[in-house]
Amino acid sequence: MSRALKAAAFASGEGTNLQALIDHQRANTPWRLSLLVCNREGAGALRRAEAAGVASAVIPTKDREPARVAGETLDLLEQHDIEVIFLSGYLRKVPTQVVERFPRLILNVHPALLPAFGGKGMYGINVHRAVIESGVRISGPTVHYVDEEYDNGGIVAQWPVPLKPTDTPEELAARVLRAEHRLYPMAADHVCTALAEGRDPGPLTCTGDAYRLADDVP
Repeated sequence: MSRALKAAAFASGEGTNLQALIDHQRANTPWRLSLLVCNREGAGALRRAEAAGVASAVIPTKDREPARVAGETLDLLEQHDIEVIFLSGYLRKVPTQVVERFPRLILNVHPALLPAFGGKGMYGINVHRAVIESGVRISGPTVHYVDEEYDNGGIVAQWPVPLKPTDTPEELAARVLRAEHRLYPMAADHVCTALAEGRDPGPLTCTGDAYRLADDVP
């Protein structure tokens, strides 16, 4: 087995996708969550990291110069020898210097099928409201690489979640989130296995029942 890559998660809120990553880890997982970077004191993600024995640090972003945030972030990542980053509900744009230091090494999970319903301001319930109002019949999460633009990086994996005629934004959000909790660890494994073996990950493709649709997500 290839060695496990040292991973950091970035989060701003409750951290349910962080928890999905923590719960997924096994002895043979191709990454090891070594650090949580949070931009908000008191965020639920910090408690999840502490309970799992994962080191954490708060780097505030509000009303601060991006260059200063970037410098502190890069210093911290270097201290922990981080090789790959998983955004887990991080509600700030990753500084350009960090993206440049980790090209195609930062993953994010977005609650819609990109490239639709992405971009600045498209997060949380805003996404699901826009999806329902558009009249589309399929939504679902996307795992993608992070670059300098919001929700613009190459797509690694998607999970289709059909809409129901009676869906509220909150109901759709709950089903998509459950799919996120399955898809994100799968995509992290896929990317990190390839990186550890020195090859390009390419997209994650599954056949048969690998992607089960919304009503099958408990």
